[in-house]
Amino acid sequence: MSAPTLLERLAGWWGQRRKSTLRVVLSDYVLNGASSALGMFLVATIVYAFLGHEAAAVANVGVIATLAPDLVAPRRGKLAQMVVCPLIGVPLFAVVLALDGQSLALGLFLVPATFFVFLAMAWGKRGAPIAIGVMLAVVFAMSLPPPEGSHQVLLRTFYCALGSALYVVYSLIANAVLNGRYRTQMTADLLLAVAALLQAHARRVAPSEDGASQAADLDPDSPTGLGELLKRQSALADQLQATRDVVLETPNTPRRQQLAGMLVVVLEMRDHLVASELDLGRVRQAAGHGRALQEIADIYRQMADDVTSLADDLLLRRRPPVATDHREQLLSLRLPSGDSDQDVDPAVAERDALLRGVSFRMEHQNNAVRQLSLLARGEAPPDLSVVRNSWRLFVSPTDWSLQPFLAVWHWRQPALRHAVRAGLAVGTGYLVAELLPWGSHPYWILLTIVVVLRGSLAQTLERRNQRVAGTLIGSLLATGLLATHPPALVLLAAVTVSQGFAHAFALRRYVITAIAASVLGLVQAHMLHVGGSTTFAFFERVADTLLGSGIAWAFAYILPSWERGQISGLVRRVLKAMDRHARESLTAVQMQSIDTESELTWRLARREVYDALSALVQASARALAEPRAVQPPVALLEQLQGHSYQLLGQLSAIKSLLLLRRDRMQMDLIEQPLATAAARIEHALTLHAVNPAGAGGTSAVDLDASLPAVPETLPDPHQQDATPWLLRRLALSEALALRVQTDSQRVLTELNTKT
Repeated sequence: MSAPTLLERLAGWWGQRRKSTLRVVLSDYVLNGASSALGMFLVATIVYAFLGHEAAAVANVGVIATLAPDLVAPRRGKLAQMVVCPLIGVPLFAVVLALDGQSLALGLFLVPATFFVFLAMAWGKRGAPIAIGVMLAVVFAMSLPPPEGSHQVLLRTFYCALGSALYVVYSLIANAVLNGRYRTQMTADLLLAVAALLQAHARRVAPSEDGASQAADLDPDSPTGLGELLKRQSALADQLQATRDVVLETPNTPRRQQLAGMLVVVLEMRDHLVASELDLGRVRQAAGHGRALQEIADIYRQMADDVTSLADDLLLRRRPPVATDHREQLLSLRLPSGDSDQDVDPAVAERDALLRGVSFRMEHQNNAVRQLSLLARGEAPPDLSVVRNSWRLFVSPTDWSLQPFLAVWHWRQPALRHAVRAGLAVGTGYLVAELLPWGSHPYWILLTIVVVLRGSLAQTLERRNQRVAGTLIGSLLATGLLATHPPALVLLAAVTVSQGFAHAFALRRYVITAIAASVLGLVQAHMLHVGGSTTFAFFERVADTLLGSGIAWAFAYILPSWERGQISGLVRRVLKAMDRHARESLTAVQMQSIDTESELTWRLARREVYDALSALVQASARALAEPRAVQPPVALLEQLQGHSYQLLGQLSAIKSLLLLRRDRMQMDLIEQPLATAAARIEHALTLHAVNPAGAGGTSAVDLDASLPAVPETLPDPHQQDATPWLLRRLALSEALALRVQTDSQRVLTELNTKT
């Protein structure tokens, strides 16, 4: 058999990459980048047609500064998000132009201006693009040729404001026109995140080739074994919130309700996945379940493939097929392994029952995947009773509040420290740029500092490496293009396309943004300063990028906001959210009737737990890049995260039992256990009960020792009586709450000891 040719290898590689490449091309962020590029082209064309070349070039600066916050967003609040950059950036643009040629005065202005602009980081994800956009207005004002008098300063400011205003109008129109497509694309993105989580569960379940469990799987409570799931859950939580903001806004048409219904189904799938993992942990410990575990993993993979195909069909506007029904496979897992006539070890019998419980819970996942496909086909009505009239409670606020600004004035506030760092770094970069022998484009150093310096060391290091690599590649591409002396139309096209790529991948793959931004910067500088040497511009661009990255890296250690300073507050946020979620899940009112108001309160409490845990997982991951001497107790944090997700899963499983199987319970037997469990969990998770000073003598809680009140034999979950399963969940929840308390005490004690 002959070896494959190069052409055959390329065809095979493209066959593997085609679908993933197509998903990127059809994604919401690429469409958003293309929209921004089109807006930039239209504004430049309009201004050029009426006011000429110089006006169009300056208007482009206004567009570049304004489009930073033009991300995929709901229609509500879009105007408030877009006008902030022009209102702040245009006046600063005018001041920088007026100070051109006055090096000392300009330097003294840049430091406090940068400080106040970066205070926008106090508004979190909403404020970050505002800060970047305003700083782009400041930096690109320095890229223009020196103005000839105050009249030209005013004229250029007008051109900049005109470009900003035109783009704001365009962005509002484009966002409204593309809203329907954005909803579909973000739902598809969400489904891909769910598919990735299903694949992660499959890898967690599947045994190794010799039939034995992986070392990390031997302990079901092992934080190491749950590491990948924690990361996937964190990524899914972020994707869910972004999708909620767009998809749940005014679900008042059949198509919007269809997509919103799919989002609600995904929320339920997430809970069932967490709860299934709890029982699978103990099933993996039993011998003889290798075949069943492999079948479970295969079903997870098939469901992941169905969800992935559904996402592709949404992106391609195709009618998806009905997802595969795995009920027969799952029913086959109900039978215990071994000979039923022989004496069976009680522990093995319990694990057999748990395996049947896993198959029962996976039936919910199977039904959910089929429900997703039926909703996409328009063959199932969406269940939106909870969110139809209360969708505003599930989406992020769009109003600007002064509270973040008022609360930032504390020396330990990360946003304040980051603003100080940014101001000092920009001042240093400006001084270095003025002292350099070439010095023709000092704004390149400042631009690199602005985009590289982040709020944490981990993010700064990631941006630094990607920025340097992207600048090298982008500068080579731009130098090669300019060496051919292309006409003005080609240069305008290069600027437009580069802007589209830079905007599209800014939050996804920054190295692509860095490449595109380098092409944009060099080509635009060539258009403004015709006749410069492209070869020298390449070396200057690379050198300035290296200098700017080095300065940003160095200032990441100045007044640092180490993650350990935020961990204590995040741990307390997790405890508070978990406490509220437990109350809403176990309250006696929930046993009597499930109405829309009580379910809404529970769903909001559940969302806060996922968001709080996601924030803790991300902070712990960022801390790994920090110096060892200031790192928080990462191992203890991973243990806390693992137990917290397990407790969340148990509470969700209890809620599911109360919602779906209340008719199969002996209500008189569960009222008192529910009340007792609620009181004990509340006491364990109440903040005053978590006393760091008393953590030294706290020992870990044995989960198995917490089950004596549970009937010795767990019945088949498909049969009538579900009471033993609820009692077991309650006992495990109490034990896990104590573990979470223990972990929290140890983390807070460690943090207080080294503070």
